[in-house]
Amino acid sequence: MEGVSVRKIKKICVFCGANSGKDVAFVNAAFHLGEVLGKRKIDLVYGGGKLGLMGCVSTAVAQHERQVLGIIPSAFTINNLVGETCGKEIKVATMQERLVMMMELSDAFIALPGGFGTLEELFQMISWAQLNIHNKPIGVLNINGFFNGLLSFVDHAVKQEFITPRARKILISATTADELVDKLQAFRFESDPALSKLKWSPSSSQKEKLDLTLRL
Repeated sequence: MEGVSVRKIKKICVFCGANSGKDVAFVNAAFHLGEVLGKRKIDLVYGGGKLGLMGCVSTAVAQHERQVLGIIPSAFTINNLVGETCGKEIKVATMQERLVMMMELSDAFIALPGGFGTLEELFQMISWAQLNIHNKPIGVLNINGFFNGLLSFVDHAVKQEFITPRARKILISATTADELVDKLQAFRFESDPALSKLKWSPSSSQKEKLDLTLRL
């Protein structure tokens, strides 16, 4: 990465399935990602509990003596629904509060294979980046082509002019954990000049009027 500006990443939020999936490669990749984060001295933020790939990546990070923070809705803790979080745990009231806290406490985001919840979290972060709510890098770890269909769909949306080429650059992909973390560290955020005018201050109740067509 000679000659490339590298951003400092101390905490990565990982979105992934509460199931292990059909392919054992998903489990192996989740453990390996945790090992890579640990060796690079990067702490983990995730959705809490010990189920599926979430449990794999959090266990691996903890085994390498890095901090693990699980952010979990209180509803999931009833009757020990998702198991014990491997590390510190913060309970929140809603799913939206969980995602906002993940965004605020993390320096970057990685999605492993998962279902609707994983996809929701991934695309929420992409949408917020597009809207200039944050400028943190976002990537998918494309294990055995799991995200091929999704990436093809996103490229199709670009061709159909629903996603701009600039916005397409927000979503990074790689097939190995080391390559993906390298790409996240090298990422340079390119804000849309029009969308950058949006003000997201909590104290502001007014939205600026923009002369543009939002392609969301």
